Amino acid sequence: MTTEIRNEPSGKLEFASLYAQVEQFYAHQLELFDAHDAESWAGTFTEDAVFEVPPLSEPVRGRAGLAANVRRDQARQQREGACVRRWIGKLDVRPQFDGTLRTRCSALAYATPPGGDSRVLHVCVMEDVLVRSRSTWRTRHRRVTRDDLA
Repeated sequence: MTTEIRNEPSGKLEFASLYAQVEQFYAHQLELFDAHDAESWAGTFTEDAVFEVPPLSEPVRGRAGLAANVRRDQARQQREGACVRRWIGKLDVRPQFDGTLRTRCSALAYATPPGGDSRVLHVCVMEDVLVRSRSTWRTRHRRVTRDDLA
């Protein structure tokens, strides 16, 4: 992620509140994805969102494409029989002069087969551009990179 000049919130309390909002946004967004609530998850993105994720050769564009991606993920999980969950940490939030937020975090995807032990599937870096929309944050652009494909 580039180190752009940022429009810092005026104080530590204001930034702490913003940071908590972003953490809550991601907790909600990832719960929707893990629950395969395709339309609700896609609704956490802007209408024209771009989603770059390996191993897809082309970015997914728009909410309809995003929802279809969740349904494909659900079908794959049903075939494989494992429950897949995602977790993020090391969240970095950088306000920009234009009112957007640039975020970067580590993301883990892990699978738990019925009656089995959980295992890490992927270790990733997730970089987003978030925009304010109707009193909530929405993802305009997401780029996910995987450590094993770097």
